[in-house]
Amino acid sequence: MLAIFKNGTVQPPTELNSPAPLKGGAKPPKTPEEIAKDFSSSNPGSSMSMNFNAAVLSFATKSSSPQRMFCGVDGIYCTFIGRLDNLSGLFKQYGLSKNTNEAMFVIEAYRVLRDRSPYPADQVLKDLEGSFGFVVYDSTVGTAFVSLSADDGVKLYWGVAADGSVVISDNKGVVKSGCAKSYAPFPAGCMFHSVGGLKSFEHPTRKMKAMPRVDSEGFVCGASFKVDTLSKINTMPRVGSAASWEPWSS
Repeated sequence: MLAIFKNGTVQPPTELNSPAPLKGGAKPPKTPEEIAKDFSSSNPGSSMSMNFNAAVLSFATKSSSPQRMFCGVDGIYCTFIGRLDNLSGLFKQYGLSKNTNEAMFVIEAYRVLRDRSPYPADQVLKDLEGSFGFVVYDSTVGTAFVSLSADDGVKLYWGVAADGSVVISDNKGVVKSGCAKSYAPFPAGCMFHSVGGLKSFEHPTRKMKAMPRVDSEGFVCGASFKVDTLSKINTMPRVGSAASWEPWSS
């Protein structure tokens, strides 16, 4: 899967954009169009793509394990990788049909959070059992929501393209070649929202700490992010509307 959020739609952590100058034969970061083309080329004859004013979502229809899914409901789109081991229990909890798959469930859970749930997003994600990674794009309000399970069974990578767009994919090669030094693994056990930023759903009261990354050539790359066990977040009352949904507040 590949998600590209155009410059201004998503504001990533500033540390993800590497300040290191390109030296030697290092290639500069690519444009979103070039990155999307690379993804398509890496999945010949088996990729589909959806283009929006603020985002591009691409999905490989034929791929090896883990399983990959893509669906859209009422202007909300989800690309999902992995599995949910307690999906049958979640059907009952959310009143969903047994024909619902993981990607459809994530969209429904997102809509509940956005529109009417009194529960914070971190609590909902803690209820998900399994190895998973997903990207949700809500075209109705132009926001993105990304999460990766804590067990490290699925990998996601993110980076910054030449024009400042944010790139997220499970294909490390596409992100690394497209974002040059400004890329890093997406942190396990974390969630990212285009309004609320990056947060650990395992430790929602702790801040995230940027850790410098150095590649094999000794150059600084985009930072990795870990929970700062010595910090604490001062929470604010949650605002419950579709336009101003703050998933990180209590």
